[in-house]
Amino acid sequence: MNSSIQSIKRYHIAKVYRRDQPAMAKGRMREFYQCDFDIAGTYDPMLPDAEIIRITCEIFESLGWQGRYTIKINHRKILDGIFSVCGVPQDKLRTISSAVDKLDKSPWTDVRKEMTEEKGLDPEVADRIGEYVTKKGGRELLETLTKDAKLSTNDSAKAGLADMDLLFTYLSSFDVLDRVSFDMSLARGLDYYTGVIYEVITEGSAPQTATEGQTKAKKEPKKNANGGGEEEDRSNDPSVGVGSVAAGGRYDNLVSMFSGKQQIPCVGISFGVDRIFSITKQRLASSPAASAAIRTNEVDVYIMAFGGKGFDGLLPQRMALAKRLWDADIKAEFSWKVKPKLPQQFKAAEANGVPFAVILGEDELKAGKCKIKEMGLPEGHAEKEGVMVELENLEEEVRTRIAKANASAGNALAGGMSGLSV
Repeated sequence: MNSSIQSIKRYHIAKVYRRDQPAMAKGRMREFYQCDFDIAGTYDPMLPDAEIIRITCEIFESLGWQGRYTIKINHRKILDGIFSVCGVPQDKLRTISSAVDKLDKSPWTDVRKEMTEEKGLDPEVADRIGEYVTKKGGRELLETLTKDAKLSTNDSAKAGLADMDLLFTYLSSFDVLDRVSFDMSLARGLDYYTGVIYEVITEGSAPQTATEGQTKAKKEPKKNANGGGEEEDRSNDPSVGVGSVAAGGRYDNLVSMFSGKQQIPCVGISFGVDRIFSITKQRLASSPAASAAIRTNEVDVYIMAFGGKGFDGLLPQRMALAKRLWDADIKAEFSWKVKPKLPQQFKAAEANGVPFAVILGEDELKAGKCKIKEMGLPEGHAEKEGVMVELENLEEEVRTRIAKANASAGNALAGGMSGLSV
């Protein structure tokens, strides 16, 4: 890192490659697009971590995913503390952590079996781990863990819980705490995470074969493997078998591993672009209102002209008006034909999803007026045929109507996609 730069926020979108075998039916491909966002540098604790989560919420809210995603969070230090107080041998820490991470797709009995039969973990140790990693919640879980007699004696767990308490406070200030679930089963398999870890899940990202079982009737509770009481049945838990669309966490030591120089604390998240696009397209297809709110380009105004016999196309006037709108930071476009026909101009605007037309006429120009028409208004609407406005006030008139239309489109997108299943 340039020594003159003490901190940085960066993002990029590019293809990445996965080494394991492709499973396209499950949304896992060897080559796919990924968007990464990271904050590097030294800050007061948990501030950049909270901002990463806030930005993540902003992204999915802007896609109209209201109520259809959850950000699971946990902390590596809490997990390490749990494994320590439960008696996990040092040489089994990462393999047991990897097993715990499978709780989003498998019930505890299966994960416990893997720990004891495949990983060679003492069954009593596995049962102690199960008392912690099957829990999830919010501040109430944080308070419970903070009061836990075993964890309160472990420095790693105490440090992680203190971080989480601070993080919850900041997320509340950002008004995104309701999107977060403190999930003790989240472990993330990569060794380089050093602090908070998180994963964004949505039912629409689940592999089809994993979600089919969730629609079946709820099974009878199973007995715990150690014979004590009944195990929580997670077969109908919507978080079991649900795939992730984004994930990340804090990795304070990774940069120094490659640079060999100073330690640069970092926190970041990666978004699975292909999977997010696929889910969003499916949800839009289920909602005509939401689909109509998606634009194919960013042009806000199509400048048109019409006239009678001897009409010359008003090209200089259209060009001058486009320049005025561009100077006002309003995205505008016009036909590059000298004398375009009015139906052709409307067809071009409709094909590109342009929401407004500014229509110039010879008589209207002489009177210092033009017409603003909002495209796609229903029959019978009071402004279906457009509204005559003063040319000198055009920029302000256009801005006002664009703002109103954008607000309506946002409501349509949110209302159209909220609560939809795929």
